[in-house]
Amino acid sequence: MSVFFSRQCEYALQSVIYLAQKKQGEMTTIKEISGHLNIPFHFLGKIFQKLSHKGLLHSMKGVSGGFWLAKPAAEIVLMDIIEAVDGREIVDSCVLGYTECSTTEPCPLHNEWKETKDLFFGALTKKNIVEMAKEIKKSGYKAA
Repeated sequence: MSVFFSRQCEYALQSVIYLAQKKQGEMTTIKEISGHLNIPFHFLGKIFQKLSHKGLLHSMKGVSGGFWLAKPAAEIVLMDIIEAVDGREIVDSCVLGYTECSTTEPCPLHNEWKETKDLFFGALTKKNIVEMAKEIKKSGYKAA
């Protein structure tokens, strides 16, 4: 499991990257994605509901239905998916979990974490899904 993201968010990122490897508008079933990425089918269904609700995916029900990206993959950055699934709190929260941590009342790691966080989350705001899909090296993670 990721250090920063929930399991649900990890699966969302992997699935959207998988969809980005398809042709624009090409429908893909949850069954295909869950089988290819080894993600529990029903869990992925719930994740896709969130992503659809946030406007990142479109869906069509029925035998010939499926999911596809709601906008071009080049316009979807990693942070869009992270915020849709895990929320904005991951960016704004204290690394030690203090609710009162701020610039005026910092925790012992506030300044160091702010620099790291700004760099890390800044990269997630710049990196789009097309770039991620092209850079996948792990065997079996490429779209069929």
